[in-house]
Parts: sequence; C-alpha cells; structure tokens
Amino acid sequence: MVLQSLKSRIFDDASKYTTKWLRELPYVIWGLRTQKSPATGYTPFFLVYGSGAVLRIDVAFGAPQIQYYKEREAKKSRQVDIDSREEHPVAALIQHVQHELQIQRYHDRNVLECSFNFGNLMLRWIQSTKDMHKLLVPREESFIVKEVIQPGTYRLQSADGSGIPNPWNIQHLRRLYP
Repeated sequence: MVLQSLKSRIFDDASKYTTKWLRELPYVIWGLRTQKSPATGYTPFFLVYGSGAVLRIDVAFGAPQIQYYKEREAKKSRQVDIDSREEHPVAALIQHVQHELQIQRYHDRNVLECSFNFGNLMLRWIQSTKDMHKLLVPREESFIVKEVIQPGTYRLQSADGSGIPNPWNIQHLRRLYP
C-alpha cells in the first residue's frame, strides 16, 4: 500500500525526482495511519492512541471539530473514551473476524476447486511473454503430471519424458483434454 501511494504521488519522470519519494513518504505513512481500515473499522492511529487524529488541515481551515471545541465537553468525552478503551480493541477484533469470514465466503463462492492426477496432460502458463506477439496464447503445451507434491503443487515432465526441475502451482496450470 505504501508503494502504491508513493507511485501515485510521484508519477513524474523518475530521473528528475529521484529523492522525491523521501519527501513524500511521511505524508503517505500519515495518510495510511489515519485512514479507516475496512478490516477493523478503526484507523491504526485510533487503535494505538485511543483517539482520533487532528489533522493540520483541520486546524488551518477550522473544521467543525475544531470550531466547536469545548474544553468541558472534551474532558467528559475523553473520560468516556478512557473508560471504554478496552472495548475498542475487542470491537476491532470482532470486525476483523467478520471481514475475514466475508473474504472466505467470497473465495469459497467464486474460486473453483480443482486438482490433477498423475498422468494428466497439462497446459502451463509461459512466465515471460516479453518477445511474444500479443495475439498468441501464453501457454506451453504437452506437459504430463509426474508427481503430486501436495494438493495444488505438481511436478511436471515434458511429452518426451524429460523432467521440469521446478514444481508448479495449480494457478499456472490448465488441464489439456486430448
């Protein structure tokens, strides 16, 4: 997430701005720490410090939380936060578990289980398509499953019988039906 945020902030030619990422890194990290996480429902800043962050831009432009700040109400609110400080991590944990269950349900609903057996003919994805024409299918044909290392991981051999040295994950293989 840090790299993706940095790339969006320093999109210009990298040769001109070789150290620009160093200046932008604190802002990116601050943005990630003050952004609400869908997994927990809280910002990382809140989970560490127990209160929301007041941003410089809020102070500069007079956000409602700054304009209508009253010391007496803030003390009461802070006391409530202190009294309930143990509830927030529990609520974050519950939200995280619910988020993980949603991801698992999505995976179970949308990802099809498949497995291959010894002797099946396979198509293998070509790892580098650098010199290939864009209309060519990026697969190599005629591999045979030589060994099932564990479910989802296979050792292959070519059609002429020579073995392929590395094991292959199921996501890079497709069944070839003769």
